[in-house]
Amino acid sequence: MGYLIDRRVQSKNKSAVNRERFLRRYKGQIKDAVTRAIKGRSITDVENGEKVSIPVKDVNEPNFGHAHGGVWETVSPGNKEYLKGDRIQRPRGGGGSGKGQAGNSDQVSEDDFIFELTREEFMNYFFDDLELPNMVKTQLTSTTEFRNQRAGYKMSGTTTNIHILRSLRGALGRRIAVGGGNRRRLKEAELELLQLLDDKVAESDPEVVKLRREIHHLRAKLLAIPFIDPFDLRYSNRIKVPKPASQAVMFCIMDVSGSMDESKKDTAKRFFILLYLFLTRAYDKIDVVFIRHHTQATEVDENEFFNSRESGGTVVSSALHLLTKVIHERYSSSDWNIYVAQASDGDNWDNDSITCRELLIDTVLPAVQYYAYVEITDGEAQNLWHEYAQVKDSHPHFAMQKIEKPADIYPVFRELFKKQPK
Repeated sequence: MGYLIDRRVQSKNKSAVNRERFLRRYKGQIKDAVTRAIKGRSITDVENGEKVSIPVKDVNEPNFGHAHGGVWETVSPGNKEYLKGDRIQRPRGGGGSGKGQAGNSDQVSEDDFIFELTREEFMNYFFDDLELPNMVKTQLTSTTEFRNQRAGYKMSGTTTNIHILRSLRGALGRRIAVGGGNRRRLKEAELELLQLLDDKVAESDPEVVKLRREIHHLRAKLLAIPFIDPFDLRYSNRIKVPKPASQAVMFCIMDVSGSMDESKKDTAKRFFILLYLFLTRAYDKIDVVFIRHHTQATEVDENEFFNSRESGGTVVSSALHLLTKVIHERYSSSDWNIYVAQASDGDNWDNDSITCRELLIDTVLPAVQYYAYVEITDGEAQNLWHEYAQVKDSHPHFAMQKIEKPADIYPVFRELFKKQPK
C-alpha cells in the first residue's frame, strides 16, 4: 500500500475557501450586522471594512444527540419542593450572550463571535439588497476630462509657442555675459588712447598704433556676437492635467418633517452614500454639506442630519434659500463643481412648491453641475413633484426619480447618473 504526502507550501490565503463558506452560511446574520453598522457609519467612511459580531448560538454546528423519545416521567427521591405538573423557571444570568448580570458559579456563558469584514466584503453586503453586489467596481465609471495648463518654459517646440519676452531676456543676458570681458577691455583701451593723445603723442607712435588696432579688434568681436541665438529661444510649455483634480462639493438636502419616518431617512442615507461613492471616483477633493429642513432649514453635521428628532411642517424653499447662500459665501461656481441631491416625500405647501420651481430655474440650476431630486414615497406623486416636472423639461442637468422601496435605490441612482449619449 502506498501513501501520498503533500509537501506543497500553503499560500497565505489558505483559509480563503473556508472564509467564503462561512460568509455564505451565515449571510443573513452578517447582513443584519452590516445593516446595523451602516446606520452608525459616516457617509465619508462607508468604504472601510467593519468588525461585526454574531451571537454564538447562531454559529453552532448541527449535531446528533441521544435522548429519550416520546413522553416519559421520572421520580427523584427526596423531592419536597415540586409536585406533578409544576413548571420550573429558567435559571437567571448567563445565557450565552456575554452581557447582563453575572450568573452562578456553575453557569457558563459565551461571548458573541466577532470577526472583521474586508472592505470588499463590506461593500458587497452593503449593495446586496440593491440587487447588484459589485456595482461600484463594474458600473460606476467616471470620465476624466483634461485641460491645458502652463508649466514654465522649454527649449524646444513649435514656432507658434515661442515666448518672445523670455527669449529676448535670455539673448540679452547671453550678450552681456559673452561680451563682458571685451567690453571692459575696450573701455580701458579707449581711456589709454585718449590719455596718450592728450599728452601730444604722435599718431605714428607705436603705442598709439597698437591701441587703435586693439580697439578695432575688440569692437569687431563685440559686433560679431549675434543679437539672438537658437540657444536663447524659449517656448511656452503646456501640460494636460485632469480636470477632476479640481474641487467638488456635494449638497445633501433632506426633508425632516413629520412625514419622513425612520425608514425613509434610512433610504435617503443609502442614496446619499451612493452619490458620495460616485463623486469620490471622479474628484480628488470633495466636500459634503448637509442641509435639513422642515419649516426652517439649517446646515448641520451628518449625525444631526440623520438622527435629530426635531420635526415640524414643510417649507422646502427654506432649504433652497440656504443652499444659495452657502454657495455664494463658500463655493464659487468658478472654482467648485457643485452637485445637489434632494430627498423628500414631496409633501409641501402648494404656494411654496411654486416658489421652489422659480428658485431652481432662476438661481440654483445656473450655478450647479447637476441637481438630482428623489421622492421617497409609495403613494401618488405630491405637489412638489408636479412643479419640479416643469423644470426637468427645459434643464437637462436636472433629474428626478421616485423611490418606493429600498430595492429601487440602485436602479434610480443608475438612471440619474448614467452616461448620457454625446
